[in-house]
Amino acid sequence: MAETVGRLAPSPSGRMHPGNAAAFLTAWLSARSRGGRVLLRIEDLDPVRCTPEWAELIRQDLTWLGLTWDEEMTPQRFRSPFYEEKLALLRSRGLVYPCWCTRGTLNAARAPHAGDGHWIYPGTCLRLTPEQRAAKTAPPSVRLRVPDEEIAFTDRLFGPQRENLARDCGDFVLKKADGTFAYQLAVVADDVDGGVTEVVRGRDLLGSTARQIYLTRLLGGREASYLHVPMLLGPGGRKLSKRDLDLDMGELRRRVTPERMIGELAFRLGLIDRSEPVSAAELARDFDPARLSRTDVELGTEFCGARIG
Repeated sequence: MAETVGRLAPSPSGRMHPGNAAAFLTAWLSARSRGGRVLLRIEDLDPVRCTPEWAELIRQDLTWLGLTWDEEMTPQRFRSPFYEEKLALLRSRGLVYPCWCTRGTLNAARAPHAGDGHWIYPGTCLRLTPEQRAAKTAPPSVRLRVPDEEIAFTDRLFGPQRENLARDCGDFVLKKADGTFAYQLAVVADDVDGGVTEVVRGRDLLGSTARQIYLTRLLGGREASYLHVPMLLGPGGRKLSKRDLDLDMGELRRRVTPERMIGELAFRLGLIDRSEPVSAAELARDFDPARLSRTDVELGTEFCGARIG
């Protein structure tokens, strides 16, 4: 049996909040319960919002929680040449094309798919003639051309999933017009390069899975298994956000012990029957993803009271 390789992939755009910690805890438990390795990858593609200072605080918070890792991968901000190689491979196969559409023009010209607010790119720049492309002066983004193909996979919590790439996803951006590589390309290239065998993350990223599986196939990688966990919410079901400084880990570390924090997260996720102090290592002995809640859950009032925003 192949070795299990999981990963913790925080984005250092702010201090971690309990929602992030819950996803990282589940990812850590899934790998460690199988005797697997855990990689740490700092996803700092955004040069404006992501800083080395936030990345260091996240490392400290993970360590405080007991979520140790075996190897830290090179942060994404240093990986542009590697991503460029992968993009060149796709370009050589005629799978990508330049796109000059802006978010503003697209929003003004179309309606969300199936009423869910998800935009499907209409292929505007794919239909440009060589002359029309040559007349463009602004730098383009780069889009991946997707086929009319169905991607099927089984999430370890939410079960069978299917998505038609052309109908439900549409051609998507791999590199932005400002030269920044897009999340979809970077995360897949890094997972393939790191030998990641399982991806455990928040339910809000479930919709990205089909396109990432397709990209993995194009890059010749081994498909990982996927487990998407419920979202931890604030008072009234409000989504936690780094931008709002919700339940800042610095504040929480002054108020609770790591074991108290882990116990509350595990209880809300459905992994234990009551909120009580417990270490991550203790939880790993009996981790069962089938116990995870399939609906989003709110934090207890003790933790909600720590909000400093």
